Amino acid sequence: MALTVADLESEFSAAGVPAPVAKELFDAFKEMKRRFAIHDLRPNVVEGGRFSEAAFRVLQWLATGQYTVIGTTLPKVPTLLGTLASSGHASDSVRLHIPKSLAVIYDIRNKRDAAHLADGIDPNVQDSSLVVATAAWVLAEFVRLLCTSDPDEAHVVINALVERDIPIIQEISGFPVILKTVGASERALLLTYWSPGPVPFTTLRDWMPKASQQNLRRTLSTLESKHLMHVDRDDLVHLTLVGERHVAQSGLLQPA
Repeated sequence: MALTVADLESEFSAAGVPAPVAKELFDAFKEMKRRFAIHDLRPNVVEGGRFSEAAFRVLQWLATGQYTVIGTTLPKVPTLLGTLASSGHASDSVRLHIPKSLAVIYDIRNKRDAAHLADGIDPNVQDSSLVVATAAWVLAEFVRLLCTSDPDEAHVVINALVERDIPIIQEISGFPVILKTVGASERALLLTYWSPGPVPFTTLRDWMPKASQQNLRRTLSTLESKHLMHVDRDDLVHLTLVGERHVAQSGLLQPA
């Protein structure tokens, strides 16, 4: 059976991480990636702060066996960094590498428009990309330290979170249902965007309405001519970088 986010969260709890902290960590990461996917970049950075607070609690527990209960204020970041760095029995990743990475997220959050709206600096793709990539690395490090699952498989699950949480698509009994009326080309783009990886042509055809199935090859050929999609030699349908930007910026992800 394929590994899921719920499996990873359960492994965190099984390793001893307090369940509320594990849940907050994964919930914050999922929300961050969802907002990044729809280019809601300012809240994405704020959610990076939420993720960091949960991650610092995991680090507290790993280093000392105790943590700041959710709902109470964490120590300031310099204090957290100093306390973790002085935890002699913890690994370098727990003492140094993860805390310093989280400090970068905090620094962006506190000095950019996302938190204070006072310095005239707009949040941008670069900031948000850094936050998401850093958070993904932190989560992968926690998986390496705490879980028994294959790290490579866990990495795929972490990266796929955004595709599995696109609000315009609801998964019902394993079938992706698009929650507004769109044409065949837009449907193919949305479904490939939602998928955690390349989609076999036969699978994409099955996801399409019957009226669009017969002409799917022609639809994909038109999208390929616009550099939005690519069908490889194994008949796997890929969304290109141009296609990803088109889906994110064209309003396709917005509710009806």
